[in-house]
Amino acid sequence: MSALEPSEAETAVGPDPASLPPSPPAPRGSVLDAAHRALSIGIVSVVLLIAFEATAVGTAMPVAARELDGISVYAFAFSAYFTTSLFGMVVAGQWSDRKGPLVPLTAGISAFAVGLLLSGTAAAMWVFILGRAVQGLGGGLVIVALYVVVSRAYDEHLRPAIMAAFAASWVVPSVVGPLASGTITEQLGWRWVFVGIPVLVVGPLALALPAIRRTASGPADPSAPVAAWDRRRILLALAISAGAGLLQYAGQELRWLSLLPAAVGTALLVPAVRGLLPRGTVRAARGLPAVVLLRGVAAGSFIAAESFVPLMLVTQRGLSPTLAGLSLALGGLTWALGSWIQSRPWTEPYRERLVVLGMLLVAVAIAAAPSVLLPGVPVWVVAVAWGFGCLGMGAVIASTSVLLMKLSPPEETGANSAALQISDGLSNVLLLAAGGAAFAALGGGAVGHAVGSGASAAAGASHPGAFAVVFLPMAGVAAVGAWVATRLRGAA
Repeated sequence: MSALEPSEAETAVGPDPASLPPSPPAPRGSVLDAAHRALSIGIVSVVLLIAFEATAVGTAMPVAARELDGISVYAFAFSAYFTTSLFGMVVAGQWSDRKGPLVPLTAGISAFAVGLLLSGTAAAMWVFILGRAVQGLGGGLVIVALYVVVSRAYDEHLRPAIMAAFAASWVVPSVVGPLASGTITEQLGWRWVFVGIPVLVVGPLALALPAIRRTASGPADPSAPVAAWDRRRILLALAISAGAGLLQYAGQELRWLSLLPAAVGTALLVPAVRGLLPRGTVRAARGLPAVVLLRGVAAGSFIAAESFVPLMLVTQRGLSPTLAGLSLALGGLTWALGSWIQSRPWTEPYRERLVVLGMLLVAVAIAAAPSVLLPGVPVWVVAVAWGFGCLGMGAVIASTSVLLMKLSPPEETGANSAALQISDGLSNVLLLAAGGAAFAALGGGAVGHAVGSGASAAAGASHPGAFAVVFLPMAGVAAVGAWVATRLRGAA
């Protein structure tokens, strides 16, 4: 018998407890203890204000575009934000790994505020779109820098809790944001939706920045020489931003000439994705590549489907826009609940199974939503189904963030966080473009024109196939995500 094999007595009754090494002490502390309180309140408040901005801008945007005579380029106010945020994510990843997250976070919030002020004071639509582009650059810097802050300032057992707090900070804005934005737009004007937030962010910054300087500033290894900027990754970031913008433009224009920007966008995206995402991401290699891929699959399928839920309820079932929007309100609460569940210590050994279950809930919710296209199905089915889908998303999104930090060496947290956010954002635009093109091909344009004619006319413009061709493929994508979730454990 080998000296490394247990004896028969040990196999029967177990090893002598006295011979075992002492158990490590149970992890202590919380995200609100004295060491973390200021930092936690500060960064969660920043996320809260960003969430308010994200939910409020959608309400004010149609009024702004109409006043600035920019309805014809309305979509670019959204795509400008997205394309520049992709570039900002890559820059923030390198910047944080080289110098620490403090400077990119400060620069990102500053750019975000400048972009809001540009848009809020714009006298022409091109200035408004420029402001959205500056805002997107700042948003990309902020989100990646915040991930690096969490990775460095919080021990591993505290990270699920702070990610749950990030998710919870979206609950109130998702419910109150559109109503508050609508009230401000009607009473004070749409510009106040943009120019008011930069003033509010000063307080959280004053609380968070000193704590970040104390706990997470500087490179991960101060003794190591500072690495030079990776110019190749910067060029790839420009390529992925330009490629995503071209594909989004092509998806909005169903003409033969749109094939040209689509081909150029694809040619830019393919090498950029291969260079910016971890090797093996496309084939769902075990460990970090599967985590990055899952984030994109989950976010893209869910957001692409969710974007069509209010339109479906207004045009196919005759609901008012307010009631259609409220059908998604339950999701904010259940999303936070799912994120809270994954933060409980007892779920840690079962995290991968929890993520698989979450993706199955997402797939079922997306598949169930178009059932309201049948007249006999009550509309509350959507609210219930979306509540369960958001429950799954809360567990999945927070868990992928926790797993990424767990699988990333400290000196690579910034680059890997950028890869996670790129996967998230890029899949959003690709699946939205694909869903939008399919929707338009099956008569979605007529549905869109009916919205402005009142609920009765909208309800008469029945094009159920245009909606089914969006929801059912996205449910299939989410089901593939459940398989990807089985590959999150790192390779041996």
